[in-house]
Amino acid sequence: MKPAIYIETTIVSYLAARPSREPFLLGCQRLTRRWWREKRREYELFSSRVVVGEAARGEPRMAARRHLLLRETTALDVTAAVEALADAIKGKVKLPGHAVADATHIAIAAAYGLDFVLTWNCTHIANPAIERILRGICESHGYELPALVTPLNLMPIT
Repeated sequence: MKPAIYIETTIVSYLAARPSREPFLLGCQRLTRRWWREKRREYELFSSRVVVGEAARGEPRMAARRHLLLRETTALDVTAAVEALADAIKGKVKLPGHAVADATHIAIAAAYGLDFVLTWNCTHIANPAIERILRGICESHGYELPALVTPLNLMPIT
């Protein structure tokens, strides 16, 4: 059985975006495209209605590209258990208003028992400074926190 991975919105955004002029972001985009091309078939790919909603925002042409990419994933529903876990995360991790969906991404992946959350959001998701807090919240609700990773974490060292 393949490991299960939650594809968070930043991943499809980096895949669909025009190449950045900022060198660091361009490197992240290239690495994301390489991971998608070379590694995605090693995982069961999941997203959610939350990702679909976020990916639909913005320039229509880019939103359409993100939508096509998301067709390769299985969209998971936000259940009552997911909402309860997301609320607990929001209660302990101080997220700015624009980032409250990040708690839902983590909650979905945990509640569905996925192995990884793949993201470039290293502020509110793949952030070691809050990982211990997230782990405790998940465990107190009977879930295991998935590994919170970027494509860099899932590429072989070459």
